[in-house]
Amino acid sequence: MTNDYKFEFRPYQRRFLRSLTTNHGKWDIREGIILRLTDESGKVGWGEIAPISWFGSETLEQALDFCRQLPEEITDETIFSIPDELPACQFGFESAWEWGSGGDNFITPNSSLLTPHSSLLLYSALLAAGEAALNQWERLWQQGYRTFKWKIGVYAIADELEIFESLIHTLPAFTKLRLDANGGLSYEEANLWLRTCDNLKANGELPLEIEFIEQPLPVEQFQGMLELSTSYETAIALDESVATLGQLAACHQQGWRGIFVIKPGIVGSPSRLRTFCHQHQIDTVFSSVFETAIARLAALQLAAELSRNNRAIGFGIDHFFEQEETWFQTLWNDL
Repeated sequence: MTNDYKFEFRPYQRRFLRSLTTNHGKWDIREGIILRLTDESGKVGWGEIAPISWFGSETLEQALDFCRQLPEEITDETIFSIPDELPACQFGFESAWEWGSGGDNFITPNSSLLTPHSSLLLYSALLAAGEAALNQWERLWQQGYRTFKWKIGVYAIADELEIFESLIHTLPAFTKLRLDANGGLSYEEANLWLRTCDNLKANGELPLEIEFIEQPLPVEQFQGMLELSTSYETAIALDESVATLGQLAACHQQGWRGIFVIKPGIVGSPSRLRTFCHQHQIDTVFSSVFETAIARLAALQLAAELSRNNRAIGFGIDHFFEQEETWFQTLWNDL
């Protein structure tokens, strides 16, 4: 039996408190789309499309075009036949559909969702690139974070290694540190970072753990990362290389058995992601795309269900936005 849903959508913009700097450049405003599906009994499901085109998803414009061309009434078939070129749309529509049919698991979005703290999941907090990280970690540590991710591959490697040296000696014992290059290192630089981390581990004096280096090389240098992953003790995680389900499957097929960083907001269909993870039992880290509470709730449900190896999830990003308690109601009512 096919269900019909009334479909509505609203674009949104949220400004970062300060620009987010990665190897891909500066990012000032997070833009996305909130979806609302209402079934025939009046039950409402919320979804969010939060694309990051430079990461491998569709553009915001493509997502808006897709939403604009849909009729006001859509069916299950519409939702489950969204093409793979629109992975953020697949995620947004399918999570709204699950939300609407998910019974008591999902709650109407409100301010309590803006700072979720699930006892099931450990969060990793994102540190700014460069020296800013040295002044940032302490406040986050006091808030309870014990895993940090620091952006590398942004400044000159000699400078970053120097800051890294300071960072590892100021972070408390038993901290876990992840280094995220966003594909910004050369093969030589990646070797240097991995060797540096291995040496720290080998001399045994470091009371913190370098958990992994994330996406050291660009996506097209998959073989290089495969080689590096067998040459060093320090683990490598793929991120940009596995942005969508198709890429995830391709890397697995080509022999990647390291860590997969999954960004549910842009990976594609949640139901197909579940099938893949259950089938292959991959080592995953779930991570944010700087979504609002709507997509985050759906992403956290997936993370709780599919995370293995007790790895902290990368949703410690609240400190990058102003906390607007009423943003959601305002968005929906004002337009």
